[in-house]
Amino acid sequence: MKKTMIMAAAFAAMSGTALAQSYPSQPITIIVPFSAGGPTDTVTRLVAQAMSQDLGQQIVVENVGGAGGTLGAARVAQAGNDGYTLLLHHIGMATSATLYRQLPYNPLEDFAYVGLVTEVPMTIVGRADLEVDTFEDLLAYVRENGEDVMYANAGIGAASHLCGLLFMNALDTQMTTIPYQGTGPAMTDLMGGQVDLLCDQTTNTTNQIRDGSVKAYAVTVPQRVESLPDLPTASEAGLADFNVSIWHGLYAPAGTPDEVVERLSQALQVALQDETVAQRFADLGTAPSPSEDATSAALQAKLEGEIELWRPIIEEAGVYAN
Repeated sequence: MKKTMIMAAAFAAMSGTALAQSYPSQPITIIVPFSAGGPTDTVTRLVAQAMSQDLGQQIVVENVGGAGGTLGAARVAQAGNDGYTLLLHHIGMATSATLYRQLPYNPLEDFAYVGLVTEVPMTIVGRADLEVDTFEDLLAYVRENGEDVMYANAGIGAASHLCGLLFMNALDTQMTTIPYQGTGPAMTDLMGGQVDLLCDQTTNTTNQIRDGSVKAYAVTVPQRVESLPDLPTASEAGLADFNVSIWHGLYAPAGTPDEVVERLSQALQVALQDETVAQRFADLGTAPSPSEDATSAALQAKLEGEIELWRPIIEEAGVYAN
């Protein structure tokens, strides 16, 4: 009996090694649970191109937007666990656990963890002709005008929605929120002057800030962002301890073989060390995660911690998707 168990263990180890060596043997699909052109889509396409070079297979990026990212995530949760359907999701993977009362998957049980990809600062921006120019004046403007201020977001659970929640809570003032089907339409209306404010990731706002399409007020991280050096932090400009950034992680369906997950983590680490990826990320106001964070253990710890961090914030706000 003991001999049989040893032989079985040896066979399993050999099978795992063979699987890792043969994977991938066909193109891989990464699902982005948001519309094309948004910040998560931009990050995914940069990383996918670099990973495909290391893996020796094409990586196809597919946008499956809707329901704050839950439709795309559910699709991956229900996909085959062979490593050929992946998910690149942001902080919404953690906040959905509280935002959605009837979530069609369990974020902690229905996915395997590949690794962290990046942590993106947020920027608070306004329409170009908004009548206030500094962040201090913006705070006073929002407090004075309240629900007359039109705040755009990309839908419940989106990064812009979460940042807006924290912003209104910090000011103890409610604005009128205008949800859109994705970041692209929200930014389009902001540039067109149909709405007043948006808080979104630097990956989606840096170019518009630089060309003057929107008016920038602050970044939402403790230190200034290298690509926008003249933009103050929210804390230094009058909103103490206001700190929010949007992290992104790469996932596979639960049950994906450990050897495949490890191979994907290795490819992710290689991609994040690519000079072109690092430069493009820098242009967008962010940076690749270090190799020690582009691991299964680091992403699992991050997700578990963020679920606990955001649960009381969302519950206190009383905002739920269903």
